[in-house]
Amino acid sequence: MFTKTQATLKDSSNVQTNKVYDTVIIGGGPAGMGAALNLLRAGRSVLLLEKEAFGGQMATSPRVENIPGTISISGLEFADLMFEQISSLGVEFELEEVEEVKKNDDNSFSIKTNYNEYVAKTIVISNGVTHRKMNLPKEEEFVGKGISFCAVCDGAFYKGKEVNLIGDANTALQYALLLSKYCLRVNMFTLFDKFFGDKVLVDRLLETENIFIRHNMNLVEYLGEDKLEGLKFQNTETKEFIEIPTDNVFIAIGQVPHNDMFKDLVNLEKGFIVTDEHMETSCPGVFAVGDTRKKDVRQIVTALGDASIASFYCDKYLSLLK
Repeated sequence: MFTKTQATLKDSSNVQTNKVYDTVIIGGGPAGMGAALNLLRAGRSVLLLEKEAFGGQMATSPRVENIPGTISISGLEFADLMFEQISSLGVEFELEEVEEVKKNDDNSFSIKTNYNEYVAKTIVISNGVTHRKMNLPKEEEFVGKGISFCAVCDGAFYKGKEVNLIGDANTALQYALLLSKYCLRVNMFTLFDKFFGDKVLVDRLLETENIFIRHNMNLVEYLGEDKLEGLKFQNTETKEFIEIPTDNVFIAIGQVPHNDMFKDLVNLEKGFIVTDEHMETSCPGVFAVGDTRKKDVRQIVTALGDASIASFYCDKYLSLLK
């Protein structure tokens, strides 16, 4: 997948390593770009660091329908629009992975990446989450050889074919609906006997004729030698083992945070960053927004809400600095 934001990044070398930024934002998903937008509009100097491509998980969403004023838009298109907006306001950015963050004696922060080191007066952490895996043997080996975590990226390879999907929440529901448009049949397996997604998506799923649901199915083994050749499930009620020959499966079972590098800087709970209602962490000057923080609802609109709140109090914090 090649996006306008990735094309722009290929020519980016506009970052000043000897500059003290008002704010360094770690992560370029909707929360990170939303925070950048509001801080730039407040006249703050902002450096946005992203290790892969701007948009985060949003960029892989086939359709976003819960943004007020927008009936429907792809996540990739929305990511591009957000990036263009902050670029027009003069955001500085770099495609680098943050390796270490520490607080200095003067209460500023040093951010070390795989290429450079930066200094900032405040930090906004918006590094998101990654796909949760089944953690079964051969899983890593079979990624790209039958196992996929992204229906948007790989679904088209199975046009006109039968596909399998494991998951029961919004991402899985969206993936199933997407796959049903060009795949002959979508077999959906859930661990429990119900779904945990939005009602509108569940209703749409149940109305789709070529989506077939099997509840209470626990995946216990990937079958195959050099590539995926089948799935072995155990029915959680009957305890029966069931083997399904197939060359594909899409895994959509949730996300996990990656905040270990911040454990000595801010408070964590089950890996997620703990914040107050101002999005401020236990470390003054450090804010967290979006999926990376401890919260109940993880959506694009809530990430944008986090960003708006954090940027307001981040700007206020900066105004109080001597």
